[in-house]
Amino acid sequence: MDLAPPNEHNVLVFLAAFGVLLVAARGFGALAKRFGQPAVIGELGAGLLLGPSVLGRVAPDVEAWLFPPDAVQTAMLFTVAWLGVIFLLVVTGFETDLGLIRRLGRAAGVVSTGSLVVPIAGGLAVGALMPATFLGSDDRVGFALFMGAALSISSLPVIAKILTDMGYLRRDFGQLTLAAGMANDVVGWIALGVISGLVSAGAISVSGVGLTLLGVGAFFVVAFTVGQRLVDVSFRALRRHDADPAMRTTVLVVLTLAAAVATQWLGVEAVLGAFVAGILVGRSPFRDAKILDTIETATTAFLAPVFFASAGLRVDLGQLTDPTVLVWGVVIIVVASVTKFLGAVIGGTIVRLPGRESTALGIGLNARGALEIVIASVGLSLGVLNGASYTVVVLMAMATSMMAPPLLRRALRDWPGTDAEQARLKREEALAVNLVVRTDRVLVPSRGGPQSMLAAQILDLAWPSTTEVSVLAAGPDADEELLVPIAGLLGERSPQLVVRSGDDVGQAVIAEAKLGYGAIVIGLETGPGEGEVPGWVTEVIARTQIPVVLVRRPRLLDRRTPWAFGRALVPVSGGARARAAQEIAFGISSAIGTDTVIAHIAPPGQVTGDGAVESGAFGATPTTTATRVGEGVLGDAFLRALSAGARVQTIERVSASPAEQIVALAREVAADVVIIGATRRTVGDEQFLGATPTEVLRHCDATVVAVVLPESSNG
Repeated sequence: MDLAPPNEHNVLVFLAAFGVLLVAARGFGALAKRFGQPAVIGELGAGLLLGPSVLGRVAPDVEAWLFPPDAVQTAMLFTVAWLGVIFLLVVTGFETDLGLIRRLGRAAGVVSTGSLVVPIAGGLAVGALMPATFLGSDDRVGFALFMGAALSISSLPVIAKILTDMGYLRRDFGQLTLAAGMANDVVGWIALGVISGLVSAGAISVSGVGLTLLGVGAFFVVAFTVGQRLVDVSFRALRRHDADPAMRTTVLVVLTLAAAVATQWLGVEAVLGAFVAGILVGRSPFRDAKILDTIETATTAFLAPVFFASAGLRVDLGQLTDPTVLVWGVVIIVVASVTKFLGAVIGGTIVRLPGRESTALGIGLNARGALEIVIASVGLSLGVLNGASYTVVVLMAMATSMMAPPLLRRALRDWPGTDAEQARLKREEALAVNLVVRTDRVLVPSRGGPQSMLAAQILDLAWPSTTEVSVLAAGPDADEELLVPIAGLLGERSPQLVVRSGDDVGQAVIAEAKLGYGAIVIGLETGPGEGEVPGWVTEVIARTQIPVVLVRRPRLLDRRTPWAFGRALVPVSGGARARAAQEIAFGISSAIGTDTVIAHIAPPGQVTGDGAVESGAFGATPTTTATRVGEGVLGDAFLRALSAGARVQTIERVSASPAEQIVALAREVAADVVIIGATRRTVGDEQFLGATPTEVLRHCDATVVAVVLPESSNG
């Protein structure tokens, strides 16, 4: 193969141009944020300033040197820019909630249809009326069709960046906008392919259109079946073999490029494949959050800004000195904006969306961005557009992208969404900062006994209903039949049943825990030596870097499920382990209305008041406490409980022996369950949970839940 690498001058110019674009994009992006606008506005503006519109007039020699009209030079710069848009769409896919979109399915379909049909009609009308001076050839029909396709497009990358920058991506309208934007892009690119074929061949190829539609449909079917399986198998293998971060990142990049190649080959656009790849990775239970963060950081830091800045390099606003071009440029912007807005609003009205949500959809879908510039470039290369029409189409793309953020901010000012949406966002925000109770999968080792059933019940009450659960049978006599009772208890979660045979139970649990779990919940036996942590459990705690929740059954109670949790006691301090215990307690309380007693045990030397103080009724604001430390700790816990929707009462006791005081307090308040935090510590060759959790496990009559954080946690 005869490869022709770029010469030294090409490399020099590329590095200089890339550096200037990056500095300008990041600088103007930061400036835009200081004025309350998303960074993408500044990034797009940076490209305008560095292109022929400004730099080309102020310092034409500099602009010509940095961005020469050379095929090699252009290819080098725009290849990096397109990598930026591909990985921007991957990151967007990570954040796309298919479950939410499915629940909003009818709305997404109707809004997509409205936001396509009305702009296409507007584009056809404008294309039929524009003066002949805008036509690249004598083909008025081809020009009108091209304008219809151009006005129908929404730029998924720009929409995603705007929503992310403004913090709207997880809003209901944000997810709807993504779904509608994806549909707009798919239909728009197919239409572009059809029109390009018509212009090139002079006739529409019915077979070509049919093959494209069939190919896109097949891609989606294969992606969400075979593709999802391939992603899961790949990331599962990486976890099983303890692959390093570099290898995990490589696999993610390869999967992304494969999907992008598939859709580009189908003639629909690589960004669609990248977006779907991001969705598949985000849905995988074996995904690695740290690797996703790495990709997101690289994309945000330099890939995406360079892409958006490069979009403005081919725009020459000097064309607007011609009054005819200026007038029709304004007409195109108005028609494109109004038709897209009306189409989305009409669709939203049909499905009875709130008025402000429909308005936000219409504004968000108006962002055309760099993909519109790609379409304009295709039209220019086909001879459908000339320099004047190319300029007005690109101007429309830039103007709609820049108008969207301030209009969105204005439309959504003082409108937090529906009550249901606010509740969902509040839950997501809390789960994002939680230490233990998160949306990551949870592993429950089980032999089907009552201790495992109790552990499963605690999990089912405390964790979100969307959290996936795997139930593991391990050991020499491991059998799936042992898991049937616990699977029934967790039936609504559709738990995955896993069997790992072998002599070493601890090793089996550790091997399974490598596969992307967020926590392990283990039921402890009662009877002789009750409260002691078995050796295999100690091994699991020592060799995993995720929280382990130990659930010990109550004494003198031999019944199976369900256990009643009318009242819970949660000892609190200012550390991470206490926060972890609160997460489980407040989750149970918000699920079934359990009264939760938050207790702070202060050493005698810290007393500044009269001693024991409590808040009184459940839900009452804490009164003055015996210590200043207690006042802060109880106040923080109280606010956290209210935010979680839990019923709480606060108590402070002064004691030299926290464990004895907790056991006594559990009897005093008639607690059904005591939930206490612990941090794994290594003492010599032994693993130690701390004196207080260990003594409470040994001596408390109520159910005890000990939340053990890894040693690296700030406990």
